[in-house]
Amino acid sequence: MPRFALPAFILVLAAVSAFRAAAAEIPETLKAEEALNYRRAGAALATAGKPSVETLAKLKELGFRTVIDLRQQAEGVEAARKAVEAQGLRFVSVPVSPDTFTLEDAKKVEAVLSDQKSTPVLLFCASSNRVGAAIAVIEYRRGRSKEEALAEGRKAGLKSLAMEKAAIRVMDPEPAAAAGRAK
Repeated sequence: MPRFALPAFILVLAAVSAFRAAAAEIPETLKAEEALNYRRAGAALATAGKPSVETLAKLKELGFRTVIDLRQQAEGVEAARKAVEAQGLRFVSVPVSPDTFTLEDAKKVEAVLSDQKSTPVLLFCASSNRVGAAIAVIEYRRGRSKEEALAEGRKAGLKSLAMEKAAIRVMDPEPAAAAGRAK
């Protein structure tokens, strides 16, 4: 083997190692104190309840490009926005509640998740309940049955009956409108 082959090989290995580190995926898990109910839902998506201040401050380091916050303004959205944007990451606020959740809200989330330049994405709310509702509606729009979509929503954190009813209402706007006309 020529004398220069070994140093060249070591340089190639170092370059490959650096590339792998730069292309690292988002974490598989986080501790509950880092982000409540954190779940990696794929290579480009993680869902969670409210991340800690420390976790919000290191999302870029964790591999995220975009953060979608489904909390209401009074729940600390501006502090989260500042922490995320300070890292040069994209922050998207889609405030949701059981009473206000709409198809347009789900479409906004879906548009970000579908944008390759935005991924990987952290999608969160206070507990991941609203996250689960959004995931359920998106899965339904992608062709899953209502039962399958709700099951996916539950995996992502959908727990409350009120938020589940909101997701079903958004999935089936016509029956709700028809019921309103029948009264």
